[in-house]
Amino acid sequence: MSLRSSSGNPVTGKPAGRTADRRPVARKRKSFLGPQPLGLLFSAPYVIYIFAVLAYPLGYAVYISLHDYFFTAPRVKVERPFVGFENYVTILTDPAVLRSFANIGVFLVINVPLTVVLSLVLANALNRVTKLKTFFRVSYYVPYVTASVAVVGVWLFLFQQNGLVNALLGPLAPDPSWLVNSWLAMPTVALYVTWKQLGFFILLYLAALQNIPDELYESASVDGGNKWVQFWNITVPGVRPATLLVTLLATITGANLFTEPYLLTGGGGPDGASTSPVFLMYQKGILQGNPDVAAALGVVLVLGVLVIALIQRRLVGGEED
Repeated sequence: MSLRSSSGNPVTGKPAGRTADRRPVARKRKSFLGPQPLGLLFSAPYVIYIFAVLAYPLGYAVYISLHDYFFTAPRVKVERPFVGFENYVTILTDPAVLRSFANIGVFLVINVPLTVVLSLVLANALNRVTKLKTFFRVSYYVPYVTASVAVVGVWLFLFQQNGLVNALLGPLAPDPSWLVNSWLAMPTVALYVTWKQLGFFILLYLAALQNIPDELYESASVDGGNKWVQFWNITVPGVRPATLLVTLLATITGANLFTEPYLLTGGGGPDGASTSPVFLMYQKGILQGNPDVAAALGVVLVLGVLVIALIQRRLVGGEED
């Protein structure tokens, strides 16, 4: 007599399709705070900081730009009527504002490519240095942490009419001199900002270079690739995320330019040739008492930087597969 059941397990004799010890599996409840609620607790201080320092002021700036807004004494309530896009029309038809955007465009065209190229080349060179590595890294970083007021004095001495640079150039020195020349004032400011902030971007690239495996360089060397081939085919693609970050940070820094032209050219001179949008915001909002116009200018500047950042992300960052 067979022990096999027509619908059972030949060993246990239990119905097919059932295991000997099948227990109901408890379903995990989905938490409203997500799978890691503790992470929200750790990130809460930074979220509050972003909201209080960035999001709320930006939203309030949009509100001010849409109203006839002006400063009053504390606890004084006045009517601030809604004016729509009137403040935006005012700034977009102001020749000084249009020229400030053109000035910052010149600045970015000079500063951003120069920053990316110099910081990457110098970082790659410092990464290969074996002796005095710490000394060179600190030397490049010192200008970044030095106060602008202190460093500006040196640059004023170098680029004034009777400065060291003109003395070295001799008859080739520009007349008028660098910082009082309407064509050379903003390029000179761009060179100064590039030099001062170069150390910070070099450190970003140095950190990115540590993530490139040495085996890639060894393989390229075995295949006959020289230093230039290795740099162009291994280093440049390997630090592409860092290049995107450097490009974005340099663009944001340039769009918020204020201290350098204020100190180097006496507040945007000569005749507005080095005026930046942020400096105009200071003039219109604080000195002239038109915060609504200044807020509109700030909103337009933010939108412009966002557009440039998206273009840079497409061109520099590329599309991930």
